[in-house]
Amino acid sequence: MSVIVQARELGRWYGEVVGLNDLSVDISPGITGLIGPNGAGKSTFMKMLVGELRPSRGTVQVLGHDPFANRELYSQLGFCPQQDALYDHMSGHEFVAFCMRMAGFRKREAQERAEEALRRVDLTDVMHRRCGGYSKGMRQRTRLAQSIAHAPKLLIADEPLTGLDPVARLHTLELFRELAAAGTSILLSSHVLHEVQSLTEAIVLIHRGRLLAQGTVPDIRKLLSRIPRRVILRAREPRRLAEAALALDHVDSLSFTLDGEGLAIETRDLEGLCRWLPAKASELRAGIRSLESSDASLEAVFDYLVD
Repeated sequence: MSVIVQARELGRWYGEVVGLNDLSVDISPGITGLIGPNGAGKSTFMKMLVGELRPSRGTVQVLGHDPFANRELYSQLGFCPQQDALYDHMSGHEFVAFCMRMAGFRKREAQERAEEALRRVDLTDVMHRRCGGYSKGMRQRTRLAQSIAHAPKLLIADEPLTGLDPVARLHTLELFRELAAAGTSILLSSHVLHEVQSLTEAIVLIHRGRLLAQGTVPDIRKLLSRIPRRVILRAREPRRLAEAALALDHVDSLSFTLDGEGLAIETRDLEGLCRWLPAKASELRAGIRSLESSDASLEAVFDYLVD
């Protein structure tokens, strides 16, 4: 199958609030990152893909099926929602096994699948504890376990790394790679671009309910190639660096911060600036204290694209 998700002029609104607006996109097998700031429409789109919401307009096909109220399709989908929806009186094992029973598995197989899924998310030691005593990260991993226990063809994960500690995040990313290598397609939403980029080059950018850009990370970055990057440089002698930086062709503007110790630089070649800076700072004895980009966040990238 060359396309696992196909949306055409897809719209969803809640009264006067627009969740999705005229979204048309094709998603191919493999791992795809669904990126966007909070409120962009990612969760709404995912809930429509798994059949929780009916489109207000347009059409959507998942694995060749209309997902709304489609029991045949549900057995092929795994959904790890962003909402914290566990039964606190159940243990992690009981919860995942219950989900497998609801999916049609016999009791013994449901229990075996639950145990294996919880092992894969590193919850074996606590799987018989009640969910009500789980930490936020453990609850997140339990939701992930229920989404993969039935070996779905397509896993849809809405912010699955939220609440995880650094070790658990790395382990979860590795789990996604293992699932993809075994043939499971994954649609992963996140507002943390570098984590998604570590998994896949295939990116879908959504903003204000619309498709903003789609393609590989280098393709999307090219959309910003003509827009200067803004960096804040703090140094012991910022004026010396400012005078030298003015001679660089790719520097568009310079200004000092209010405290006089910082230099705001707009450049069309951030890598070139970073290569130039260490040697020049050493030559001028400028004493660099810090260098940070004030527009490196995903939200800033979206602002640029919208403009």
